[in-house]
Amino acid sequence: MNVVNEQKVIKNKVGLLRLAEQLDSVSKACKVMGFSRDSFYRFRELYEQGGEAALQDISRRKPLLKNRVDPKIEEAVLDFALEQPAYGQVRVSNELRKRGILVSAGGVRSIWKRHDMEQFRKRLAALSAKVAQDGIILTEDQVRALERAREEKEAHGEIETEHPGYLGCQDTYYVGNIKGVGRIYQQTFIDSYSKVTLVKLYDRKHALTAADMLNDRVLPFFEEQGVSLLRILTDRGSEFCGNRERHEYALYLDLENIEHSRTKAKSPQTNGICERFHQTIQNEFYASAFRRKLYGSIEQLQSDVDRWVESYNSERTHSGKYCYGKTPMQTFLDSKHLAKEKALDQLLGAQSSN
Repeated sequence: MNVVNEQKVIKNKVGLLRLAEQLDSVSKACKVMGFSRDSFYRFRELYEQGGEAALQDISRRKPLLKNRVDPKIEEAVLDFALEQPAYGQVRVSNELRKRGILVSAGGVRSIWKRHDMEQFRKRLAALSAKVAQDGIILTEDQVRALERAREEKEAHGEIETEHPGYLGCQDTYYVGNIKGVGRIYQQTFIDSYSKVTLVKLYDRKHALTAADMLNDRVLPFFEEQGVSLLRILTDRGSEFCGNRERHEYALYLDLENIEHSRTKAKSPQTNGICERFHQTIQNEFYASAFRRKLYGSIEQLQSDVDRWVESYNSERTHSGKYCYGKTPMQTFLDSKHLAKEKALDQLLGAQSSN
C-alpha cells in the first residue's frame, strides 16, 4: 500500500474514534463510518497503545506469495503423473518419497491443478498427447491405463479425436443487432484436436452461409496445411440439417466427401467446445470492441475479429488436452504428421487389399 492510501486508512480510523466521542455513542459512530463495533474497540486499543502509527493497515493481511515448490520437484511430479496416471495424490506423494523427493499429497494436487491434470482423465489425455507428439515408448502401466480409458469412452459413446482434421466442430453464434449494421451472426469452426479456430461474420443464418464458411475459410486452411478434414460435428439447427437432396450445407459436405455428425437432440453441451469459445470471444473481444469503436459495416468488424482470432490461435497457450501448454496453431503444426501418417496407412491398406 502506498503512503497516500495508508494515510487515508489511518485518517478514517482516527475519525471513527473521534466521532464516537462527539456522539457519545459507539454504535452510531460505527453505523455512520461503516465499521463494526469489534473493529472500533480494536482501533481504540491500538491507538491507546501506540498512537496513529499503530493504526497502519491492520484490516487486511498482506497477501502471501504462492508457496510454490522447487521447480525440480514440480517437474518430478509432472513426470510421475505421466508415468503412473492412475495413481492418486497420496500414492504419488508416497512413491516420490521413496525416490527421495519430499512433497505432500496436497502439494501434488496443487501442482496437478496448475497444469490441468488434477483428474485421472486429464492425466490420461496429457499422456496421449505426449505419446502422439513426442513418440515416447509406453510402459505396461501406461498402456493398461490408456486401454481402460478407451474402453470406458466407447461404452459411453463419447466422441474422440485422434489428429488434426479428424473432427471439426461448427456452430452459429448470434453476435447481436448493431446500430448501423444490423443483425450479425458468427460462423465458428474449431478443429477439435488442436483447437485452431476460424471465424466469419454474416448478416443472416442459413445453410448457404454455413457452407460458405467451409468453402471460404475452413477447407482452404486445411488444404494449405496438407491435411484432410474428415468429419464435422454440428447441432441440429436448420442451417446444418435438412433434406439431403436440396439442403445446401448437406450437398456441400457430400461434394467434399466430409462425414456429418450431429449432436444429441436437446443436448447442446455435446458441442461444448464451440459454446466455450463463444463465451471467450464475447468476454474478451466483443464486450470491449463495441465500447471502443463504432462499426459501420460487417467488413470493419470482420477485420478486427480476424486480428483477435490470429492472436488466439498463435499467441496464447491453450489448456486443451492435446495442446499440452502450447498454442492451438503450434499444436496443429506439431501434430499434423499424425493425420498424414494415418492417411498413408489407409492408402497402403487399400492397395494391399486390392
